[in-house]
Amino acid sequence: MGPGDLAGILNQLPVMTNPNVLVGITTSDDAGVYKLNETTALVQTVDFFTPIVDDPYLFGQIAAANSLSDIYAMGATPLTALNLVAFPNCKLPGEALLAILQGGQDKVAEAGAVIIGGHTIDDTEPKYGLAVTGITHPDRIWTNAGAQPGDCLVLTKALGTGILASAARADLFLQGVAAATASMAALNATAAKIAAGFSVHACTDITGFGLIGHVYEMAAGSKVTIRLDSTALPLLPEAAEAAAMGFVPGGAYQNRNYLTAATFAGNVPEPIRDICFDPQTSGGLLLAVPASEAGPLVAALKAAGQVPASIIGEVTGIGEGEVHVR
Repeated sequence: MGPGDLAGILNQLPVMTNPNVLVGITTSDDAGVYKLNETTALVQTVDFFTPIVDDPYLFGQIAAANSLSDIYAMGATPLTALNLVAFPNCKLPGEALLAILQGGQDKVAEAGAVIIGGHTIDDTEPKYGLAVTGITHPDRIWTNAGAQPGDCLVLTKALGTGILASAARADLFLQGVAAATASMAALNATAAKIAAGFSVHACTDITGFGLIGHVYEMAAGSKVTIRLDSTALPLLPEAAEAAAMGFVPGGAYQNRNYLTAATFAGNVPEPIRDICFDPQTSGGLLLAVPASEAGPLVAALKAAGQVPASIIGEVTGIGEGEVHVR
Protein backbone atom coordinates (compact mmCIF):
# COMPACT_ATOMS: atom_id res chain seq x y z
CA MET A 1 0.00 0.00 0.00
CA GLY A 2 1.07 3.59 -0.49
CA PRO A 3 3.24 5.28 2.15
CA GLY A 4 0.60 7.91 2.91
CA ASP A 5 -2.14 5.34 3.51
CA LEU A 6 0.16 3.24 5.67
CA ALA A 7 1.31 6.20 7.76
CA GLY A 8 -2.28 7.27 8.34
CA ILE A 9 -3.16 3.86 9.77
CA LEU A 10 0.00 3.34 11.84
CA ASN A 11 -0.28 6.78 13.40
CA GLN A 12 -3.56 5.71 15.01
CA LEU A 13 -1.90 2.90 16.96
CA PRO A 14 -0.37 3.48 20.42
CA VAL A 15 3.39 3.03 20.48
CA MET A 16 4.55 0.01 22.46
CA THR A 17 7.57 0.74 24.65
CA ASN A 18 10.21 -1.38 26.33
CA PRO A 19 13.58 -0.27 27.72
CA ASN A 20 15.35 -2.97 25.70
CA VAL A 21 13.94 -1.76 22.37
CA LEU A 22 16.79 0.19 20.80
CA VAL A 23 15.07 0.75 17.43
CA GLY A 24 11.29 0.49 17.08
CA ILE A 25 8.48 1.68 14.84
CA THR A 26 8.84 5.41 15.51
CA THR A 27 11.85 6.14 13.27
CA SER A 28 10.90 4.46 9.95
CA ASP A 29 13.99 2.28 10.16
CA ASP A 30 14.62 -0.87 8.17
CA ALA A 31 14.39 -3.29 11.12
CA GLY A 32 13.65 -3.45 14.82
CA VAL A 33 16.46 -3.88 17.34
CA TYR A 34 16.12 -5.47 20.80
CA LYS A 35 18.97 -5.43 23.31
CA LEU A 36 19.75 -8.85 24.81
CA ASN A 37 22.79 -7.83 26.83
CA GLU A 38 25.66 -5.36 26.77
CA THR A 39 27.30 -6.97 23.74
CA THR A 40 24.43 -8.40 21.68
CA ALA A 41 21.27 -7.00 20.14
CA LEU A 42 18.73 -8.86 18.01
CA VAL A 43 17.80 -7.28 14.67
CA GLN A 44 14.50 -8.41 13.12
CA THR A 45 12.75 -7.61 9.86
CA VAL A 46 10.18 -9.04 7.46
CA ASP A 47 9.42 -8.48 3.78
CA PHE A 48 7.53 -10.29 1.02
CA PHE A 49 5.97 -9.40 -2.33
CA THR A 50 4.51 -10.72 -5.57
CA PRO A 51 6.76 -11.96 -8.41
CA ILE A 52 8.80 -9.25 -10.12
CA VAL A 53 10.27 -11.70 -12.66
CA ASP A 54 8.77 -14.72 -14.43
CA ASP A 55 11.46 -17.24 -13.43
CA PRO A 56 10.40 -18.76 -10.08
CA TYR A 57 13.94 -19.60 -8.94
CA LEU A 58 15.13 -16.08 -9.71
CA PHE A 59 12.08 -14.65 -7.96
CA GLY A 60 13.02 -16.61 -4.85
CA GLN A 61 16.57 -15.26 -4.99
CA ILE A 62 15.45 -11.65 -5.44
CA ALA A 63 12.85 -11.84 -2.68
CA ALA A 64 15.39 -13.32 -0.27
CA ALA A 65 18.06 -10.74 -1.15
CA ASN A 66 15.49 -8.00 -0.61
CA SER A 67 14.53 -9.35 2.83
CA LEU A 68 18.15 -9.79 3.92
CA SER A 69 19.00 -6.25 2.83
CA ASP A 70 17.23 -4.70 5.82
CA ILE A 71 19.59 -6.56 8.15
CA TYR A 72 22.64 -5.24 6.30
CA ALA A 73 21.18 -1.72 6.36
CA MET A 74 21.26 -1.82 10.16
CA GLY A 75 24.94 -2.86 10.17
CA ALA A 76 23.99 -6.35 11.37
CA THR A 77 24.76 -9.95 10.41
CA PRO A 78 21.86 -12.25 9.39
CA LEU A 79 21.58 -15.53 11.29
CA THR A 80 18.23 -17.18 10.61
CA ALA A 81 15.21 -16.73 8.35
CA LEU A 82 11.63 -17.96 8.14
CA ASN A 83 9.93 -18.48 4.78
CA LEU A 84 6.70 -16.55 4.14
CA VAL A 85 4.76 -18.10 1.27
CA ALA A 86 1.40 -17.45 -0.37
CA PHE A 87 0.78 -19.83 -3.26
CA PRO A 88 -2.16 -20.59 -5.60
CA ASN A 89 -1.91 -24.34 -5.34
CA CYS A 90 -4.80 -24.91 -7.75
CA LYS A 91 -3.32 -22.66 -10.48
CA LEU A 92 0.43 -23.28 -10.41
CA PRO A 93 2.41 -26.55 -10.23
CA GLY A 94 4.26 -27.57 -7.11
CA GLU A 95 7.49 -27.41 -9.11
CA ALA A 96 7.14 -23.61 -9.25
CA LEU A 97 6.92 -23.38 -5.46
CA LEU A 98 9.90 -25.70 -5.11
CA ALA A 99 11.93 -23.45 -7.41
CA ILE A 100 10.95 -20.32 -5.44
CA LEU A 101 11.95 -21.93 -2.16
CA GLN A 102 15.21 -23.24 -3.64
CA GLY A 103 16.09 -19.78 -4.89
CA GLY A 104 15.44 -18.30 -1.46
CA GLN A 105 17.39 -21.04 0.29
CA ASP A 106 20.39 -20.63 -1.99
CA LYS A 107 20.46 -16.87 -1.41
CA VAL A 108 20.18 -17.28 2.37
CA ALA A 109 23.02 -19.81 2.27
CA GLU A 110 25.10 -17.31 0.28
CA ALA A 111 24.51 -14.84 3.12
CA GLY A 112 25.84 -17.37 5.64
CA ALA A 113 22.45 -17.69 7.34
CA VAL A 114 20.00 -20.59 7.58
CA ILE A 115 16.26 -21.04 7.02
CA ILE A 116 14.75 -22.67 10.10
CA GLY A 117 11.04 -22.81 9.20
CA GLY A 118 8.24 -20.75 7.77
CA HIS A 119 4.54 -20.41 7.09
CA THR A 120 2.51 -21.09 3.94
CA ILE A 121 -1.04 -20.16 2.94
CA ASP A 122 -3.15 -20.81 -0.16
CA ASP A 123 -3.74 -17.56 -2.04
CA THR A 124 -4.89 -16.36 -5.44
CA GLU A 125 -1.47 -14.89 -6.27
CA PRO A 126 2.03 -16.11 -5.36
CA LYS A 127 3.96 -14.09 -2.79
CA TYR A 128 7.29 -14.85 -1.17
CA GLY A 129 9.71 -13.33 1.30
CA LEU A 130 11.45 -13.86 4.61
CA ALA A 131 11.32 -12.90 8.25
CA VAL A 132 15.00 -12.48 9.12
CA THR A 133 16.81 -12.34 12.46
CA GLY A 134 20.33 -11.01 12.82
CA ILE A 135 22.66 -9.72 15.51
CA THR A 136 24.86 -6.70 16.08
CA HIS A 137 26.55 -4.89 18.93
CA PRO A 138 24.18 -2.44 20.66
CA ASP A 139 26.71 0.37 20.18
CA ARG A 140 27.20 -0.26 16.46
CA ILE A 141 23.67 0.01 15.08
CA TRP A 142 23.12 1.94 11.86
CA THR A 143 19.81 3.82 11.73
CA ASN A 144 18.09 6.49 9.64
CA ALA A 145 18.83 9.05 12.34
CA GLY A 146 22.39 10.30 12.69
CA ALA A 147 23.24 12.02 9.40
CA GLN A 148 25.16 15.20 10.15
CA PRO A 149 25.66 18.51 8.30
CA GLY A 150 28.66 18.12 6.03
CA ASP A 151 28.10 14.39 5.44
CA CYS A 152 28.11 13.00 1.92
CA LEU A 153 25.61 10.38 0.76
CA VAL A 154 26.93 7.25 -0.95
CA LEU A 155 24.62 4.91 -2.89
CA THR A 156 25.90 1.40 -3.64
CA LYS A 157 23.55 0.16 -6.40
CA ALA A 158 22.08 1.69 -9.54
CA LEU A 159 18.47 2.88 -9.74
CA GLY A 160 15.60 1.94 -12.04
CA THR A 161 14.54 -1.61 -11.12
CA GLY A 162 10.82 -0.83 -10.92
CA ILE A 163 10.77 0.94 -14.27
CA LEU A 164 12.73 -1.83 -16.00
CA ALA A 165 10.50 -4.50 -14.45
CA SER A 166 7.56 -2.69 -16.07
CA ALA A 167 9.41 -2.60 -19.40
CA ALA A 168 10.13 -6.32 -19.14
CA ARG A 169 6.42 -7.08 -19.45
CA ALA A 170 6.54 -5.54 -22.92
CA ASP A 171 9.75 -7.39 -23.87
CA LEU A 172 11.60 -4.11 -24.26
CA PHE A 173 14.98 -2.81 -23.04
CA LEU A 174 16.31 -6.33 -22.55
CA GLN A 175 19.85 -5.17 -21.72
CA GLY A 176 18.51 -2.99 -18.91
CA VAL A 177 16.15 -5.70 -17.69
CA ALA A 178 19.04 -8.18 -17.45
CA ALA A 179 21.14 -5.67 -15.50
CA ALA A 180 18.21 -4.90 -13.20
CA THR A 181 17.63 -8.59 -12.51
CA ALA A 182 21.28 -9.17 -11.65
CA SER A 183 21.27 -6.12 -9.37
CA MET A 184 18.13 -7.22 -7.53
CA ALA A 185 19.52 -10.70 -6.92
CA ALA A 186 22.80 -9.37 -5.50
CA LEU A 187 23.24 -9.23 -1.73
CA ASN A 188 24.24 -6.02 0.04
CA ALA A 189 26.60 -8.06 2.22
CA THR A 190 29.84 -6.88 0.57
CA ALA A 191 28.79 -3.23 0.65
CA ALA A 192 27.84 -3.48 4.33
CA LYS A 193 31.11 -5.21 5.22
CA ILE A 194 33.19 -2.53 3.49
CA ALA A 195 31.14 0.32 4.97
CA ALA A 196 31.71 -1.07 8.46
CA GLY A 197 35.31 0.08 8.13
CA PHE A 198 34.20 3.71 7.78
CA SER A 199 32.38 6.24 9.98
CA VAL A 200 28.77 5.52 9.02
CA HIS A 201 26.54 8.16 10.62
CA ALA A 202 23.29 6.85 9.09
CA CYS A 203 22.21 4.12 6.70
CA THR A 204 19.13 2.76 4.96
CA ASP A 205 18.48 0.66 1.88
CA ILE A 206 16.48 1.84 -1.12
CA THR A 207 13.32 -0.22 -1.56
CA GLY A 208 9.60 0.42 -2.07
CA PHE A 209 9.50 4.12 -1.16
CA GLY A 210 12.11 4.86 -3.82
CA LEU A 211 15.24 6.96 -3.53
CA ILE A 212 13.40 10.12 -2.49
CA GLY A 213 11.29 8.28 0.08
CA HIS A 214 14.26 6.76 1.84
CA VAL A 215 16.33 9.94 1.62
CA TYR A 216 13.38 11.78 3.16
CA GLU A 217 13.20 9.26 6.02
CA MET A 218 16.90 9.80 6.68
CA ALA A 219 16.54 13.57 6.53
CA ALA A 220 13.49 13.58 8.81
CA GLY A 221 14.99 11.09 11.26
CA SER A 222 18.24 13.04 11.43
CA LYS A 223 16.50 16.46 11.40
CA VAL A 224 18.63 17.70 8.53
CA THR A 225 18.25 19.00 4.98
CA ILE A 226 19.65 16.90 2.14
CA ARG A 227 20.59 17.95 -1.39
CA LEU A 228 20.91 15.36 -4.16
CA ASP A 229 22.76 15.80 -7.45
CA SER A 230 20.59 14.32 -10.20
CA THR A 231 23.57 14.09 -12.56
CA ALA A 232 25.45 11.88 -10.08
CA LEU A 233 22.75 9.22 -9.67
CA PRO A 234 23.89 5.77 -10.82
CA LEU A 235 21.30 4.47 -13.30
CA LEU A 236 20.72 1.00 -14.66
CA PRO A 237 21.23 0.72 -18.45
CA GLU A 238 18.21 1.98 -20.39
CA ALA A 239 16.32 3.01 -17.23
CA ALA A 240 16.01 6.65 -18.32
CA GLU A 241 14.91 5.62 -21.81
CA ALA A 242 12.27 3.28 -20.38
CA ALA A 243 10.99 6.01 -18.06
CA ALA A 244 10.79 8.45 -20.99
CA MET A 245 8.59 5.93 -22.81
CA GLY A 246 6.19 5.78 -19.86
CA PHE A 247 7.19 2.51 -18.21
CA VAL A 248 6.69 3.93 -14.73
CA PRO A 249 5.01 1.69 -12.11
CA GLY A 250 2.04 2.90 -10.10
CA GLY A 251 4.08 2.88 -6.90
CA ALA A 252 6.21 5.73 -8.27
CA TYR A 253 3.14 7.96 -8.52
CA GLN A 254 2.08 7.03 -4.98
CA ASN A 255 5.55 7.96 -3.74
CA ARG A 256 5.48 11.24 -5.65
CA ASN A 257 2.07 12.21 -4.22
CA TYR A 258 3.21 11.47 -0.66
CA LEU A 259 6.67 13.03 -0.69
CA THR A 260 5.76 16.67 -1.05
CA ALA A 261 8.77 17.74 1.04
CA ALA A 262 11.00 17.01 -1.96
CA THR A 263 11.70 19.79 -4.47
CA PHE A 264 13.36 19.58 -7.87
CA ALA A 265 15.28 22.19 -9.80
CA GLY A 266 13.56 23.11 -13.04
CA ASN A 267 16.31 21.59 -15.19
CA VAL A 268 15.97 18.06 -13.77
CA PRO A 269 14.50 15.95 -16.63
CA GLU A 270 11.15 14.27 -16.04
CA PRO A 271 12.51 10.72 -16.59
CA ILE A 272 15.10 11.34 -13.84
CA ARG A 273 12.35 12.57 -11.53
CA ASP A 274 10.44 9.35 -12.24
CA ILE A 275 13.54 7.30 -11.39
CA CYS A 276 13.93 9.20 -8.11
CA PHE A 277 10.43 8.06 -7.06
CA ASP A 278 10.66 4.60 -8.65
CA PRO A 279 9.99 1.83 -6.09
CA GLN A 280 13.11 -0.32 -5.95
CA THR A 281 13.39 -4.00 -5.15
CA SER A 282 16.56 -5.09 -3.33
CA GLY A 283 18.12 -1.68 -3.97
CA GLY A 284 21.44 -0.46 -2.69
CA LEU A 285 22.56 0.88 0.65
CA LEU A 286 22.44 4.63 1.19
CA LEU A 287 25.22 5.66 3.57
CA ALA A 288 25.83 9.02 5.24
CA VAL A 289 29.54 9.39 5.97
CA PRO A 290 31.89 12.33 6.63
CA ALA A 291 32.88 14.11 3.43
CA SER A 292 36.54 13.17 3.99
CA GLU A 293 35.62 9.46 3.91
CA ALA A 294 33.14 9.46 1.03
CA GLY A 295 35.73 9.23 -1.76
CA PRO A 296 37.74 6.44 -0.10
CA LEU A 297 34.50 4.55 0.64
CA VAL A 298 33.41 4.72 -3.00
CA ALA A 299 36.87 3.63 -4.14
CA ALA A 300 36.80 0.65 -1.74
CA LEU A 301 33.31 -0.33 -2.90
CA LYS A 302 34.27 -0.18 -6.57
CA ALA A 303 37.43 -2.19 -5.91
CA ALA A 304 35.25 -4.90 -4.36
CA GLY A 305 32.97 -5.06 -7.40
CA GLN A 306 30.32 -2.55 -6.35
CA VAL A 307 30.79 -0.66 -9.61
CA PRO A 308 27.72 1.64 -9.44
CA ALA A 309 28.78 3.06 -6.03
CA SER A 310 28.59 6.86 -6.20
CA ILE A 311 28.45 10.01 -4.11
CA ILE A 312 24.96 11.31 -4.89
CA GLY A 313 24.44 14.18 -2.46
CA GLU A 314 25.23 15.89 0.80
CA VAL A 315 23.70 16.97 4.07
CA THR A 316 23.56 20.74 3.80
CA GLY A 317 22.40 21.69 7.29
CA ILE A 318 19.90 21.30 10.11
CA GLY A 319 16.28 20.97 8.97
CA GLU A 320 13.02 19.08 9.24
CA GLY A 321 13.43 16.57 6.46
CA GLU A 322 13.66 18.72 3.35
CA VAL A 323 15.08 17.04 0.25
CA HIS A 324 16.22 19.16 -2.70
CA VAL A 325 17.27 17.68 -6.04
CA ARG A 326 19.40 19.84 -8.31
